[in-house]
Amino acid sequence: MADPHPPTSTSLCCCRKPLPVPGRPGADAARARRPHPGSARCPLVDVASASNFQSFQLNHFHLDLRLNFTLKEMTGWLVLDLVPIQPGIDTLVLDTHPSLLIHSIDCKMPGSTQLDRPVSLTYRVDPFTDYGSSLNISLPGVVVQRAKGFQITLRFTTTDGPATWWLDAPLTCGQSQPLVFTLGHSVSNRSFFPCFDTPAVKSTYSATVRVPEGVMVLMSATRSSYSKPDRVFHFSMQYPVPAYLVALVAGELKHVDVGPRSRVWAEPCLLSCALNKLGGSVERWLAVAEDLFGPYPWGRYDIVFLPPSFPIVAMENPCLTFIISSILESRDFLLIDVIHEISHGWFGNAVTNATWEDMWLSEGLATYAQRRITTLAYGEAFTCLETRFRLDALHRQLRLLGDDSPVSKLQVTFEPGVNPSTLMNLFTYEKGFCFASYLCKLCGDVSRFDAFLRAYISQFKFSSVVAEDLIELFLDFFPALKEEGVAHREGLEFDRWLGGLGAPLYEPDLSAGAVLTRPVHQLCDLWAAPAPAPDALAALDLSTWTSFQTVLFLDHMLDRCPLPHEVMEGLSGAYSRLLASQSAEVQIRWLQMIVRSNYPPEIPAVRSFLHKHTSRMYTVPLYEDLVAGVMKCIAMETYSQTQGRLHPNLRRSLQQIIFQSPNPAPSPPPNPSPFPFPPSNPGHSPHLPHSYPSPPLPPSQPAPSPLLASNPRPSSPHPPLEPNTSSFSPPPPPPQSNPSLPTPQTNRSTSSTPSPPQTNPSLPTPQTNSSTSSTPSPPQSNPSLPTPQTNSSTSPTPSPPLPPPPASTTAALILWKVDVSA
Repeated sequence: MADPHPPTSTSLCCCRKPLPVPGRPGADAARARRPHPGSARCPLVDVASASNFQSFQLNHFHLDLRLNFTLKEMTGWLVLDLVPIQPGIDTLVLDTHPSLLIHSIDCKMPGSTQLDRPVSLTYRVDPFTDYGSSLNISLPGVVVQRAKGFQITLRFTTTDGPATWWLDAPLTCGQSQPLVFTLGHSVSNRSFFPCFDTPAVKSTYSATVRVPEGVMVLMSATRSSYSKPDRVFHFSMQYPVPAYLVALVAGELKHVDVGPRSRVWAEPCLLSCALNKLGGSVERWLAVAEDLFGPYPWGRYDIVFLPPSFPIVAMENPCLTFIISSILESRDFLLIDVIHEISHGWFGNAVTNATWEDMWLSEGLATYAQRRITTLAYGEAFTCLETRFRLDALHRQLRLLGDDSPVSKLQVTFEPGVNPSTLMNLFTYEKGFCFASYLCKLCGDVSRFDAFLRAYISQFKFSSVVAEDLIELFLDFFPALKEEGVAHREGLEFDRWLGGLGAPLYEPDLSAGAVLTRPVHQLCDLWAAPAPAPDALAALDLSTWTSFQTVLFLDHMLDRCPLPHEVMEGLSGAYSRLLASQSAEVQIRWLQMIVRSNYPPEIPAVRSFLHKHTSRMYTVPLYEDLVAGVMKCIAMETYSQTQGRLHPNLRRSLQQIIFQSPNPAPSPPPNPSPFPFPPSNPGHSPHLPHSYPSPPLPPSQPAPSPLLASNPRPSSPHPPLEPNTSSFSPPPPPPQSNPSLPTPQTNRSTSSTPSPPQTNPSLPTPQTNSSTSSTPSPPQSNPSLPTPQTNSSTSPTPSPPLPPPPASTTAALILWKVDVSA
């Protein structure tokens, strides 16, 4: 498409002719899911979606929600503004989840004399996968025959599903008020609201959220407003987004402006620290990104820091980045993480992968963009150091898995039933980055590739694409390269990049980082000697290093674990106190060295760390190492003392690790890889070792065994909410009643299966450029909605318990996202 879709229309992916991938396993099936040249619409099949999204155009949807912190429920309705695009389709199929209770479904056709009032529809819920169900809605004949726009209204209750995380007050930073947030990536939002849960479908949306007094609500929207008398928040997203980027957070949140279009949100006790660490940097990073890739597409860029129990590092929700507050301990990691999420504003959010098989289009290009920004902002040496640290982890993973591992593909073909989150791995980020770097090298000049990326964003903004769209535009943008046949150079063929196994075919020159990496290698060599010379050690002062230098050193030492007692004694004497004062990313590597080397004098530090940190990405690796070695009793004791401060999902994961694990065994071969692996699946992939936190589970669900490689963001003073121009008209709110909601009855009996259960001394201190402004808290309202009576029933069948994951082989956090949706 030459021009982006207007904000009020649907953006489906504009796919083009695929490149042949001879000999690639699953190539025929993948090719069958690609569209034909010149297709007006995308006929892609998304095996992760049960919906028939190809049959309908979604113009807009509206959510009306009431939050009940006592019952941990969101109750309300959803209005879908739809137009049939295929004749004769008499059923609308949406993605949903067993934890989402459907109460009733109505249909209305605005402007029609036959269907001018809502008509109740029949529906049924069928099993789909362990991460969702299919909601089949029978449509009236007039809708099928006229093929004109119509509205579907669904009343529902969102309970404790994979997308919704309710934090009791003790799990928050301030420990005074509860908090709730949603996390939709990649297929979890079907448990938040019924939807076309596929990145191929984008639409605008609006929302109304009713909350108790004292609760602030934020959503990933371009406009927001607050009605104080009604205690209601209104939101509007004026640009098309996929379902997984719809996000909500509500709790005791305050803000400070850090730029003309950005502000930081956090609990009051965190706000000054967040402001200190970011200051005016956000606007600076946005300006650098705009110079590279064109105007920022979303208007607002706000950040909300979430409590330490937030399960991942960060999530790039448009206009509102979610990020874990623990990252504030390290300025290096903080700036990299925020810049990465800023990069998603162009790569991933504005232009989105149409299927999860091309997830690298989001993460790989965002990683490339992130490194272009840091190079301009902080120099090439710093960027090369961060890249070296992560590429080393990639090669470490390959040594463990082997070059023929199916998870090492850039463009993965996965089978129905496989959770796309389990395919989000280090290759998605780093192999995707290397391919982008190779394309840049072909251009001969980085500024020419910058120009291409601007054209890519301009061409496909607010739409969804596949890898072939990017490649075809690249070859059209550089016709001389196309004539040279660069797509078919022996050993570097584009189809081999996409479908080949093993290491990247090309890696960028990182020699500019040698000034920072050379001391790391020198220190590692010193500790490999029988008796390191004190003078030589003193010359390599760890206290002057950046966080990335320190974690690179610890990663290399982890490769050598278990270390002899005398070596651990020397390391402890030299660095223990210094490392204890640094960030969680640094500490966890040191603590894993302690556990894997069975060094008792430092075990109190392990206990202390697990008492402080409540995020799965910091706790699960340590517990897995404790259980895998000879320290299972320490794991059991520490868990017993801290379980009351852990999120229920994390508690279930740790119970699985500690109490259902096999007998203690020697620690597995070291591998500081960041992502988990799913269990073996006959005919799909060999069994791969689990190497990072197992996914959190919805309540009362058994933990899944680990599937392929798994890894893995307005505010009330925004511009006032403008009247919505779409044709939807939400129904009036139902009368209030007892907040207890019985299980709804439907008119077709179904059986659905629920989901199983350091600051860097080389960087300038940011200057703050804004003043604090507080937003008044809304008053109390009745948090309940009545129980709609319907005429169907579902009877979930719990899955049997699955075996626990093997011991961890990871050093610590590398990726932004891990699988938290299973």
